[in-house]
Amino acid sequence: MDVIAGIAKNRFIVVGRVGMDLFPAPGVATEDAGSFTADMGGSSANIAAGIVKLGGQASLVTRVSDDAVGRFCVNKLRHYGVATDYVTPVGGEARNSLALYESRVQGHQSVIYRNHAADFQMTVADVETVDYSQFGALITAGTVFAAEPSRSAAFRAFDLARAAGLPIIFDVDYRPYSWPSPQVAADVLSRAGALSDVIVGNDDEFGFMAGSKDQGMARARALSQDAAIVIYKRGEHGAVTFAGGEEIATGIYPVTALKPTGAGDSFMAGFLTGLADGLDIKAAVLRGSACAAIVVAKPGCAPAMPYPADLVAFLAAHPGPTTPA
Repeated sequence: MDVIAGIAKNRFIVVGRVGMDLFPAPGVATEDAGSFTADMGGSSANIAAGIVKLGGQASLVTRVSDDAVGRFCVNKLRHYGVATDYVTPVGGEARNSLALYESRVQGHQSVIYRNHAADFQMTVADVETVDYSQFGALITAGTVFAAEPSRSAAFRAFDLARAAGLPIIFDVDYRPYSWPSPQVAADVLSRAGALSDVIVGNDDEFGFMAGSKDQGMARARALSQDAAIVIYKRGEHGAVTFAGGEEIATGIYPVTALKPTGAGDSFMAGFLTGLADGLDIKAAVLRGSACAAIVVAKPGCAPAMPYPADLVAFLAAHPGPTTPA
């Protein structure tokens, strides 16, 4: 399978959640807020929106609650240009996830409501309706594997994507609050990683999969024996990318951060569309890092994701990435 050729089609099927984000004005604590801005959230939805804003195409596969919040999420997906053909309402007590977070770094608070999450109701039948031949690659984030029936559905989507010749792109995205236990998470995320062609995670996530943080780099390196690309993100220290037998170290674009959220989703969107636009792997990783920097310096996640003109302006004004450690 030619992983880069699949990504180059710039048409992605994205599996995973969409939710509602609420955030007060910059610098304001949640408990002191008199008003909140509402927008779209959820890692998979954010990645999809970021891809579309940068010129790609993306369709989301998920379940949303059959209520006003679910309809809000669908409307926001359409607002950002994400196709909703495979977004299915679910009734009963299922509810869309809700994230309350602040646009401040000092004392930052983030509260996530994931009780009876609607996206965890995604079924095997949902992913079997997708025409995978219309896409170049499948993307998902780790949370989709945290509960049933979503877990089985996601693994089924992997099988169907593989049969259609699509590379599988996996953002580890470990969120402990979504999982029944760390042991289950480590087993399931490792299984998903072993089936993936592109794996992106941070030092904590690879360390978690390895059993200890100091073994995370070794785990990423081991995964690269089968995966085409493995990106080990190290926060302010940049990233190490394992691809084609090489280890490529890259820095970050320092900015004055307004918040810590949204960086990983924007990185993924920038990286993948960079590859689709013909950049080499190192340049695509740096493009993803620039997109991450743009998002942490603005309120919101999906609304902060850059358009091409935003990215061009940022790179023209910025002195450039740090030298990797």
